[in-house]
Amino acid sequence: MDRAKHIFTYAETLEGGGVERAQLRLARGWIEAGRRVTLAIGDADGPLAAEIPPGLEVVPLGGRTYRALFAVPRIVRETRPDVIFCAGSYYTGIALWTRLRLGRACPPIVGKVSNAMRRGDYPPLVARGHAAWLRAHPWFLDRIVAMSEASARDVIETTRIDAGRVPVIPNPPALPLPGSAPPSLPPRYILGVGRLVRQKRWDRLLDAMPRLAERLPLVILGEGEEREAIAARAASLGVDLRLPGHAADPLLAMRAAAVLALTSDYEGVPGVLREALSVGTPVVTTDSSPAVAEIVSAPALGTIVPTHDGDALVAALDAWLGPAAARPVPVPPPGVDSVPRYLALFDSLMPGAPVPARRPGTPAAPDTPLPPPEGAATGRAAP
Repeated sequence: MDRAKHIFTYAETLEGGGVERAQLRLARGWIEAGRRVTLAIGDADGPLAAEIPPGLEVVPLGGRTYRALFAVPRIVRETRPDVIFCAGSYYTGIALWTRLRLGRACPPIVGKVSNAMRRGDYPPLVARGHAAWLRAHPWFLDRIVAMSEASARDVIETTRIDAGRVPVIPNPPALPLPGSAPPSLPPRYILGVGRLVRQKRWDRLLDAMPRLAERLPLVILGEGEEREAIAARAASLGVDLRLPGHAADPLLAMRAAAVLALTSDYEGVPGVLREALSVGTPVVTTDSSPAVAEIVSAPALGTIVPTHDGDALVAALDAWLGPAAARPVPVPPPGVDSVPRYLALFDSLMPGAPVPARRPGTPAAPDTPLPPPEGAATGRAAP
C-alpha cells in the first residue's frame, strides 16, 4: 500500500487562532514522522509564526484575506501532494473550490470540523442555506474528522454522510513552550482565552462581571477585530479588563486563573476547556457545542450554563469563586496519539488501501452526496 508521503494544508494567517495552532502541531508531528508537509498561507507573519516547525514548506500567497486562498488549486497542481488537509470548518469553502477546479486530478481531501454544525444564531433563511451547504460536504470531502463522539454524531446527522467516513481524532494536546513567559497578571483573576470576535460573545462575560460577589479583574488572551469595542464596553461597565494580546503559552495563565470562562454562541470542540482542565483550573462555559458536556463531564470540573442565561452565568462564576470551591484534579487531555492516527487515515486514502470498517457503535447514515453544479468539473468520486 502506498503512503501519503506529501501532505498539503492551507490557512489564511497565523494570527493566533486555535485551528491554526493545532494545524502547526500536527504538521510538526507529520514532519517528525518522515512525511513532507506543505503549508499555503495567505500571510506567514503573526504570533504563530514562531511555532512553524522546522522542515515545513511554506508557500506565501501574498494576502491577508480569504480571497488569497483561491490560489490553493494552483499550488496543489504545482506541488502534487498525495492528500489535502482542510484544518477547520472556516476553510471548507476552499476545499470545495479546489475540488471543482481540479476535478479528477484532485487528491483526496480530509476536512476537520472545528465549529458547531448547527448554528442557533442564524435566522431561518440563512439556517436553511447552511443546512444545504452541510449536505454538500460528502461530495467534496473524502473524510470528515470529528474531534469527539458527540461532534461525530452531529456531523453524521447534518451532512448525511456514512459513519465510516467520520473518524474521531482529537487535536493533539497543547504542551508548555520552553522559554515562554506569562503576561503580566494580577494576583487573582478570571480568564478568557480566544479571538476577540463576535462568536466568542465576550460581552456576556463583561456584563456578568459587575454582578459578581467578588469583583476581580478579567484577563482575555487573544486578538481580533472587536478589541476596541470590548475595551469600550468594559470601561462603560467599570470592569477591570486586561487585554495582553496573544499568549505564546496560555497554559501559564490558565494555571494561575481562579476560573476560565467561555461564553461563545457556538463552538466545535473547544480546546481551551480541555487545556484549562489539564492544569486543574475550573471552567464555566455556555452550552455552545454538543462536545462541551463531554469535556465538562462532572460537576467537579466546572459548570455548563444555557447560552443566553446571564443569571446562570453569574451564579456559576460566583460558585467557583467562593471559598468552598475546590479546584479540579487535573484531567489529562486526549490526543497524544493524534499524529499517527491522522497519518493512518491519510494512508488509508491512497491507492490500494483496504476499505476501513465502520466505527463500532456508530449507526450508518444515508450517504447522499450532491452532484456538482451543472458545467463544473467532475470531481473524483468520494469513497
